[in-house]
Amino acid sequence: MLITIGGYAYIGLSMQGALPAKMGDFACSVPLLSLAAHLAVRRWAPRADPLILPIASLLTGLGLLLLHRLDITYAAKPYLKLAQAGSGQLVWTVIAVAACVGTLAMLRDYRRLQRYFYVTTLTALALLIAPAFFGADQFGARRWITLGPLTVQPGEFVKIAMAVLFASYLTHNRDALALTGRRFMGMKLPPGRQIGPLAVIWGISLMVLIFERDLGTSLLFFGLFVIMLYVATDRISWIVVGLLVAALGAEVVGSLEPHVQGRVEAWLHPMAAFTDAGRAAGISEQLGQALFGFGSGGLTGTGLGQGHPELIGFAGNSDFILTTVGEELGLAGLMAVLILYGLLAQRGFRIGVIARDPFGKLLAVGLAGALLLQVFIVTGGVTGLIPLTGKALPFLAKGGSSMVANWIMVALLVRISDSAERHREAHLRDHSG
Repeated sequence: MLITIGGYAYIGLSMQGALPAKMGDFACSVPLLSLAAHLAVRRWAPRADPLILPIASLLTGLGLLLLHRLDITYAAKPYLKLAQAGSGQLVWTVIAVAACVGTLAMLRDYRRLQRYFYVTTLTALALLIAPAFFGADQFGARRWITLGPLTVQPGEFVKIAMAVLFASYLTHNRDALALTGRRFMGMKLPPGRQIGPLAVIWGISLMVLIFERDLGTSLLFFGLFVIMLYVATDRISWIVVGLLVAALGAEVVGSLEPHVQGRVEAWLHPMAAFTDAGRAAGISEQLGQALFGFGSGGLTGTGLGQGHPELIGFAGNSDFILTTVGEELGLAGLMAVLILYGLLAQRGFRIGVIARDPFGKLLAVGLAGALLLQVFIVTGGVTGLIPLTGKALPFLAKGGSSMVANWIMVALLVRISDSAERHREAHLRDHSG
């Protein structure tokens, strides 16, 4: 709370020479949200991991700060025609925390999710294919659907549904996937009939990539399944097969889909966008501007409010919000943010280790793995490590769907953690007695 409120005040003093006009409202909202989430955890999950909620709250607060900082610049330069998102994001944060509290209150036993395998499957598939039929093209991809005044990104909820679905499937089929197969070059390869689930998931992810041109969701979807397969079976052959299949799919789609080709071209030649030939070819300047931003930030950054993240354009408050961190807080600030993500994922993996039931183990690992995958996909894209995907950076970037989905994920991790800790304490009491 101190970091968030102090940063909000610092941005106003740095950029406008005075405290922000809504300083009082913000200073009241942040403690109330944090207190509501804290009391909910104390009431319904008192033995949960004590780090999950503070880390999620800090990342959310940093996102609100960065969006407020960008809004000031966008308002001062209306000719850029960039949308302000700070106030709307605060409203979505309230909704997200309410969803977290509601999940904790209603879902007392996470194992109930395992009973609704077919419902989860149908829901996940419906959310996954909805943009292909009801979505509109935005920024070259179809990942949003419009519901009245709201624009929803179903892919953010798909990652949770898929984690539940994969955990349920692998819990029932773990032995068959782990114990059968033949050895080849030191690896125990899965038999042909067990490759079926991987082939189905690969095919669906390709369909998402082809019809919705959503590279980020496709990578997240397929990568999550491979990670959970490896955790469930402890067979590195699944990783090898998964990587080979992913490479094959990327080659096929990359050679056929112009939107994906454009992103690969911008990744291979980010500075070509500043040449006449690059402009004529329509190569985006975003990645080149992002690299300039990271470079000008150096080790300690230019200071909050003293950079030029508006040069990124319309994605400055989405996946490229990490560029603002790198430019104005420097490499030190960027690494601090990435460590927070890593620590949050580590707590999820720890929950998977101490959970007693296979479904809880796989679900915790799946949720933590989905978070890490999404952070890697976004960070790799904006730093030039991999092609851009357009996914939102969890907790930091604008987006109501992303914020609500991530806070539901926090609630599930808290619930699994509380249950695992209760079982661990009971086990210790039995042995000590």
